[in-house]
Formats: sequence, structure tokens, C-alpha cells
Amino acid sequence: MSDIENDRRFATTLARGLSVLRAFRESDDGLGNADIAERTGLPKSTVSRLTFTLQSLGYLNHARRHDRYRPGPALLALGNIASAAISFVDLSAPLMQRLADDTGTLALLAVRDHRKAMLVKTWRPSGVSSLWLDVGHRLPFDGSSSGQALLAALSEDAFAGLMDDCREHGLDEQRARDIRSSAQDQIITQGFVIADPAHYFSPNVHAVSVPFHPRDLSEPVIFSCGALPTDLTMERMQSEVGPKLHAAVRELERLMGQSPIRNPSDA
Repeated sequence: MSDIENDRRFATTLARGLSVLRAFRESDDGLGNADIAERTGLPKSTVSRLTFTLQSLGYLNHARRHDRYRPGPALLALGNIASAAISFVDLSAPLMQRLADDTGTLALLAVRDHRKAMLVKTWRPSGVSSLWLDVGHRLPFDGSSSGQALLAALSEDAFAGLMDDCREHGLDEQRARDIRSSAQDQIITQGFVIADPAHYFSPNVHAVSVPFHPRDLSEPVIFSCGALPTDLTMERMQSEVGPKLHAAVRELERLMGQSPIRNPSDA
């Protein structure tokens, strides 16, 4: 258990309820309590109480499909409020869609979600088959360009907190520090991060990533472009897609009136 979870101010029941909501993915046709229990690691009896409560409050819908839950209208309201409050999301959309169309790759926006990076936005290239990664999909820190860019971009305090949280869950601290150092070097020298394909979480994915530090969020977010290895070779990531992604994020910084951050850990 992490230091945060041991803090007496930490509301465990609330955290468990939010983990139920995070279990849903864009492609799901509803989830039963057993599905949610498997994804969250919570006991099924706990999940049953949480889903009943969330349904009663409108955050889950249990209308017509037997025992399968779906996101409810209260979540839609929260999502709209969050999207309006976080100004860079709308500004980034035309930039990322243009990048996806120009490069024929799937453009992604990922944020830190506990011990992984989670996709919160995707932009698919028009008229081109691309990777099928849904909003809600989670990527490991070790084994994805998005995860490695996130490790690089975290402040020292945030990185130390992440290590406290992950130490019991398979991410070796020395390995994480090595990833962080290597990714920071890539950001400084070339402006983007490419994870070693030999260590990718999936052999069917190649991706290049660039961190962005929104002024209205406390942690960085990650923009990435991904495709099948046959469509997005290492050479193409280095010479074309990486520089174009870097330029798109710099343009977003210009639109936001922000100055580029050269050393990610100084953010």
C-alpha cells in the first residue's frame, strides 16, 4: 500500500468507487459486476455495493440489459464540465486530427492514471485503417513510448510519489530511473520519445510521444502517434512523425501562450 493510501485523510471507499468508473472502456457493451471485479481487483461483494450506489446517483446506468452496467448521465455532465475547464483539450483537437491525417497514424492523448498511462482522447486518420486503441486503454510505464515520456516529464516530487506507489507492483525503481533518464535525454536532444521496440508491451505497436505541461493541470500529459510497425518504422518515427508531433505540441504551447520546457523534470 502506498504512503498516500496510508494517509488517514485518504478516503478508501471513494477511491474504490472511482476505480469502478475507470474500469469502463469506450468499446465496452456494458460490464457486469464480475467484469468490474476482474478489472479493478476488488472483491465482487464490494463491487456490487459500489455499482448499486453509483447507479443510484446516476453515474452508472442499469436500464435494459440485464445485469450489465454502462456509464450514466451524471458522468456525461462531469465529462463536459471537465472538457470545458481544461482549455488545452479543445485547442489540441484540430492540431492532432490534422497530424493524424497527415501521417496516417492514430494520434493519442494520455494522462497518468495511478500506476499506468491512460488514453483519454484519440484522433483517427481519415480513410486509413489504424490501430484500434480505445479511450480508457491503459499503457505501462515500462514498455510504451507514452509511459516513458510520462516518467520523463514528471517533476522530481511526482516521480518520487509514483515510485512509492509502484514499488509493490512490479516497477523496479532503478529501471524506472533508467527509463526516465533515457527519455529525458531524448526529449532534450530530439524533442520526442521512442521506446525501444524490443521492450514494447505489444509487438504490434510502434509509437512516438511528446509531453505537454498544461498550465491548468498539476501533472504533464502525453501526446503520441502510433501505428503498426509496418506503417510506422523506426526510421519514419525519427525522421518524419516524431518531428511533426513535436511541432504540433509546440504549436499548442504557442496557442496557450506557454513557453516550451527544455528540461522536463523542472516543470
